[in-house]
Amino acid sequence: MGFVGICSTDVHFWSEGKFGDWVVKKPLVLGHEASGTVVKVSCGVNHLKAGDKVTIEPIVPRENDEYVRIGRYNLSPTCFMAGFPPDDGAMCRYYVHKANYCYKLPECVCLEEGALVEPLCVALHACQRGRVKVGQKVFICGADMCQDRLEKAKCMGATVVLKVDKCTCPMELAQKVKNSLCAMPDICLECTGSDTCTQAGVYAVKPGGMVVLVGMGLATANVPVTHATVREVDIRGTFRYTNTWHTAIALLASKKVDVKPLITHRFGLEQAQEGFECVKKGAGIKAVINCEQQQCPSLCPQNQCGQQQSQCQTRQCPQHSFF
Repeated sequence: MGFVGICSTDVHFWSEGKFGDWVVKKPLVLGHEASGTVVKVSCGVNHLKAGDKVTIEPIVPRENDEYVRIGRYNLSPTCFMAGFPPDDGAMCRYYVHKANYCYKLPECVCLEEGALVEPLCVALHACQRGRVKVGQKVFICGADMCQDRLEKAKCMGATVVLKVDKCTCPMELAQKVKNSLCAMPDICLECTGSDTCTQAGVYAVKPGGMVVLVGMGLATANVPVTHATVREVDIRGTFRYTNTWHTAIALLASKKVDVKPLITHRFGLEQAQEGFECVKKGAGIKAVINCEQQQCPSLCPQNQCGQQQSQCQTRQCPQHSFF
């Protein structure tokens, strides 16, 4: 493996043992934002070879059900999802994954960028679900938006940024958004999972607008349904991604999207706990774990590095039985 990003979901599993409906019931390898270098491929794999840099799509369908057949495999209830119980993730030295869900990176895209393809795909899928178009005004609700993060958002293209405190009421927040944009936004991408931001989104968007629920919070939420109904505001869910990997890679290769400035912290695999603590505290923006094997010392006992690689390549545990 090359680099694996630490997601807030990983932190929930690590610190609480659960996230939403997913509960950790046995030891679990975390990590679903991943990139790496191919070491070996199975017979019949022709699009990849040893030495290729790849980014890994963590969702893999296990069966050809109705959702897979219509291209919405992210909704398949039996799909494999790396790093989500009970399926092991990629935060390790060596990792086995379905070849069709490993995508070769162009020479101009590095492994660090490859690890951020996954969160980029979350954003792309949210925009697709929200039917975002050029020229539209979009209200994005983000969590833990300290001044540094707001300034980074401004540097990366945000037209207007607003810092609000937790006690701000939803209608007041909606009015601040309208005043800042000098108009009502067409779409709200709600990325926090909080009631306040969901309500503010409904109040803020124009009649006939849309609120896309990207963030996951509590199991239930208080939503101003009447306000949404009489103004025909659509409220749409979004779950992970589907058929976005090629687009994300193309955006990185063309430099239309630059994810490098988002990486603020880097840790070795041995310092993974330090990285998780960093993310839990809300430091920086994106932390990544460098999983690359350091050069094996000549005195490495019984060639442990080679043994680890061999064991990973031959392992066929129940979670990976579809390989």
